[in-house]
Amino acid sequence: MKGHTALSKLVFQEKSPTQSALGGLYESLSRRTQASPVGNCPLDVCASYLRMCRAQSCGKCVPCRIGLSTLSNLLDKIAEGEGDESTLELLENTASVIADTADCAIGYEAADSVLQALSGFRDDFISHLKKGVCSASFSSVPCVSRCPAHVDIPGYIALAREGRYADAVRLIRKDNPFPGVCGLVCEHPCEESCRRTMVDAPVNIRAIKRFAVDMAGQVPVPACASSTGKTVAVVGGGPSGLTAAYYLSLMGHKVTVFEKRKRLGGMLRYGIPAYRLPDAYLDADISRILSTGIKVNMGMNIGKDMTLTQLKHDYDSVYISIGAHGDNKLEVDGEDGKGVFSAVEMLSHIGDGGAFDLTGKSVVVIGGGNVAMDVTRTSLRCGAKSVKCVYRRRIDDMTAMAEEVDGAMAEGAEILPLAAPVKILLDEQENVKGLLIQPQMISVYDRGRPKPIAAKTEPEVVSCDVVIVAIGQSIQSKTFEKEGIPAKWGKFLTNNDASLGEGVFAGGDCVFGPETVIRAIEAGKVAARNMDTYLGFHHEITADVEIPAPAAKRTLPCGRVNNDERQAGERKNDFALMEKPLRIEEAVQECSRCLCCDHYGMGSMKEGRCHSW
Repeated sequence: MKGHTALSKLVFQEKSPTQSALGGLYESLSRRTQASPVGNCPLDVCASYLRMCRAQSCGKCVPCRIGLSTLSNLLDKIAEGEGDESTLELLENTASVIADTADCAIGYEAADSVLQALSGFRDDFISHLKKGVCSASFSSVPCVSRCPAHVDIPGYIALAREGRYADAVRLIRKDNPFPGVCGLVCEHPCEESCRRTMVDAPVNIRAIKRFAVDMAGQVPVPACASSTGKTVAVVGGGPSGLTAAYYLSLMGHKVTVFEKRKRLGGMLRYGIPAYRLPDAYLDADISRILSTGIKVNMGMNIGKDMTLTQLKHDYDSVYISIGAHGDNKLEVDGEDGKGVFSAVEMLSHIGDGGAFDLTGKSVVVIGGGNVAMDVTRTSLRCGAKSVKCVYRRRIDDMTAMAEEVDGAMAEGAEILPLAAPVKILLDEQENVKGLLIQPQMISVYDRGRPKPIAAKTEPEVVSCDVVIVAIGQSIQSKTFEKEGIPAKWGKFLTNNDASLGEGVFAGGDCVFGPETVIRAIEAGKVAARNMDTYLGFHHEITADVEIPAPAAKRTLPCGRVNNDERQAGERKNDFALMEKPLRIEEAVQECSRCLCCDHYGMGSMKEGRCHSW
């Protein structure tokens, strides 16, 4: 065309080599941040975060352009031990001004992170200024430091890799007497700091533990130390109480467990369904624990059948680990109707071998935690026609593990998010006929999560025959409070060594509220050590297992092997174990992915391993 001039036009834009490379760097940064060990210097972390925020700022407003650079320089100065209290004051004042005046969240969120750091670990700032060093406690092996029980994870992975499965179980038992249980239901916080994440993905630590347990078969416990002549009473036969009993018995003390229910196991038996934790695994661990010579008195309700005062008189020391077996109420109309149950009531009944027939029923579960998912999936296995889980926040905000939520939906359950219970509707015979819910909308953050508020819309009715309330558990502490045990909101107020005074100790859910299995085990282990000291001894718990030396090798990226599960359409019809074990070749590959942080990196500088406690 005559006189044609080039015109601007839209074109498809492809990633440049720079953008692709930068994307890879950001991906690596994300993985390294995820794998950051607990013992990193807090100031270094704060300074690194601030430098990234500076790079993301447009620099348009003065608070960002000048203020963030000033903050970064001040942080670097303090980290090097330069300055004094006035430097710290200047840092705080500068951060406050930026937080109040920056034009957008990129600026004021960055400044707020510094203020949070000053509030959360001010002592570390002062340590850098006065001593020139970090006050943080550095841990040599990240996965071990994140495990509440401090199990030697690289050690038992190395043993499993060599086919020494019995030794792997022995090593686990040095710190955790429930290897079979934790191989199935541990929430594996260790994986959150696995340094393998820097390469590709965390090692499947829990699955390796189960593999070792399955391959080892029955492994005898160590011989007990010589009798001390001391007696210990343990109130409560759950994971915390049995852990304390196990180690105290190994130390040579004569231990008696008092349990008010028909069977030992606590919430392991009465709170976790058999499709996740079959009785065979639980009973095997308990049998090995009791083989140390522990005496058990079943059906004993302390406070009714025997007082705490009597126990203190008859025994040299007492450990209280009663768990959290009460249920929380909704506090809405209709909660006393026929067909309304608590999660604790349902799971406890099944744990005692009772039937919970929901054949043909429409069930609504209220809650968003792991227990809510347990009763949701259990309801399907009890024959329910339909199961809906009502939760007042978003699905992303549920405290249940993602795999539990996904599993429930795969089995046919429906999640109704952003729905707050208002009233349980009853018919003329007081039977449940529905749940009135108020739709919610998500709002500003509160205590780390977006807060739901009532949406400007009419309440809705969810038709149902059964309502199961799963909104948390309570501690039945009143009996013990009457005998002088200090408590707040039902939780016993112990010292940091688990003591309550006069030879009485407490731990587990009754101290820190409903928590994970591994936290309960940690509490029992801590109590056992300190009770031993109280009784006038200092026994050591060891495994006497030689760990194979790792071979030097180049680490190549390799995909993580996850556990398969039985098909949803099959598993939802029974209580058989739904998770499949790793195959031998999968377990060997997973073991080989371990970076051996007990030998390389910080592990080589810190001796890498705790051989006894």
